[in-house]
Amino acid sequence: MDHHTRVEVISMDERTTVTVVLPHAHVTVDYHTGHTTLAPPHSATNPEMAVVRHPGAGPSWGTQEASVVLLDPAWSPPLWRLAALPAVLMTMGVKAFGRQHRQFSRMVRLACIGRRLPLATDQQARNAVLAVRWLAPAIPVRWACLEQSAAAALLLALLGRRTEWRHGVAVDPVRMHAWITDRAGRPIEEPAGISSYVQTWTPDGAASDDPGIGPPLA
Repeated sequence: MDHHTRVEVISMDERTTVTVVLPHAHVTVDYHTGHTTLAPPHSATNPEMAVVRHPGAGPSWGTQEASVVLLDPAWSPPLWRLAALPAVLMTMGVKAFGRQHRQFSRMVRLACIGRRLPLATDQQARNAVLAVRWLAPAIPVRWACLEQSAAAALLLALLGRRTEWRHGVAVDPVRMHAWITDRAGRPIEEPAGISSYVQTWTPDGAASDDPGIGPPLA
């Protein structure tokens, strides 16, 4: 996915906070604590934080629509639906048990759990996403993009595969989203509006515009 900006990744052990420089604000996301802040434009950035500059245009003054509804799932193989059940239950458990203000960071860690495993094929990743979404209507708690993508990543990890999980920020309005991509970096089962998000976190760590940090994203 081309955001017209160079985005590279650094180790999870080096930085846990990403500042997204938007045209009219700064959004800082701490992936360790889950704390997110919105600051005025031209605010000073901490040199210890990873920085991503969002290439978005100016405000649309309400003339653009931002979809917040997850897509209805397409058909998925029955065996994948069965395999998704324990992954979904485990994800619900990780979300529910622990300090409430750390739910976000727990979901992020869960989504990155398979980072050292062999990469899943595009079809495996798509099957995982669709299987988790097929179960979503039966879940009686908040089950949005973060929970769904984390459950899909966990499902693949349980099968011994790594997923290309992504978290990002969009502008106008400022919002966050989590999704899974194929090997070429194309979002799986996501609407066209996904192109408005700039990546801020992957299983390999924080995103950064600094060309001297880490290997480039695929």
